[in-house]
Amino acid sequence: MAVNLPAAADKAVVVEAMFDRIAPHYDRMNRLLTLGMDQRWRRRTLDLVGLRVGEVVLDLACGTGDFAEMCRARGARVVALDYAARMLEHAKARGLGSVLARADALQLPLRSASVDVVVCGFALRNFTSLPLAFAEMARVLRRGGRVGLLEVARPSRALVRLGHSIYFDRVVPMLGRLLADRRAYSYLPASTAYLPPWEELEPMLDEAGLTGVAREQTMMGAVQILTGRRQDR
Repeated sequence: MAVNLPAAADKAVVVEAMFDRIAPHYDRMNRLLTLGMDQRWRRRTLDLVGLRVGEVVLDLACGTGDFAEMCRARGARVVALDYAARMLEHAKARGLGSVLARADALQLPLRSASVDVVVCGFALRNFTSLPLAFAEMARVLRRGGRVGLLEVARPSRALVRLGHSIYFDRVVPMLGRLLADRRAYSYLPASTAYLPPWEELEPMLDEAGLTGVAREQTMMGAVQILTGRRQDR
């Protein structure tokens, strides 16, 4: 099914409504569609940023709180923000109520240089401006603070890319239609069109004030983890 992606002016409203609709199904569908690998990828992201006990972590676009829960289990202090109110309701049901707030990724309600780590899971393509989102992440990071950004990707090898496309662009929407929300799970694969290639993402992160930017790929290139460190102020 062809998907008409929303224009920039409408994107925030459309995405918020979509995530509000799928909030009750979100965790179950994530585990099903990734065969539970999404949790492993989150743990790997935390390993790459070297999360330490007592550090302050911002879980940006936290959804139902997977990253926030993992960070807290590792002894970190967590602030978890999301734009979709119903996603936050489900995160609250996991016992995360004291660390949750509704907020826009482009206008974070946090002081500059107030967190040690920013993590974000599968949300970059939903932001209306990646340069502004990266700038806000860098702004709230302390000197030497780190980012770990987990996101989907399109494999580069032709045969792998074909197999991935069959699953991601056809099977995922079909399962979404049967088990959750047809429109949302058609949008989610199509929304990779919003995500620039690595060759464009790297200079964006650098321009925002992040250094040592790196990219680790897994699942034969279907998933990527971007990391970086806040430059000295």
